[in-house]
Amino acid sequence: MDSSWRMAVTATRHCLTGCAIGEVLGMVLATWWGWHNTGSIALSIVLAFFFGYLLTFTGQRRAGVDVRAAIRVALAADTVSILVMEIVDNGFMLAVPGALDAGLADALFWGSLVVALAVAFVVTVPVNHWMIGRGRGHAVVHQMHDAQHHH
Repeated sequence: MDSSWRMAVTATRHCLTGCAIGEVLGMVLATWWGWHNTGSIALSIVLAFFFGYLLTFTGQRRAGVDVRAAIRVALAADTVSILVMEIVDNGFMLAVPGALDAGLADALFWGSLVVALAVAFVVTVPVNHWMIGRGRGHAVVHQMHDAQHHH
């Protein structure tokens, strides 16, 4: 496997982690607040973006990138990735009968979420790979790091 595929898998895994945290937290909060599906999906998506960006942002800051640049990199690296993942993931959850109504105590919810995230992962890796091949997405992250190592 060449490095750009490895990079795409890593980038997608990063994004998936953020999305998964956001989605589960979104579902937990929405359930706790007694919200309906639309609200809970909206909240999950917002949180998925937030945590997806946060993970990249934190990684950039750790690598010594300044705040403004780190935000720019996170937005550039993750927007498409998270967007694709959320569309696939939520689309899948909506497609599974009863998955969204299942609730957090229900195996159907968790089973559907795991499969949805797995499907999203498989769909998003080639997207990330394509973007990295064009110097976009997570390639930006690596360019920033390379730029730092040369100075």
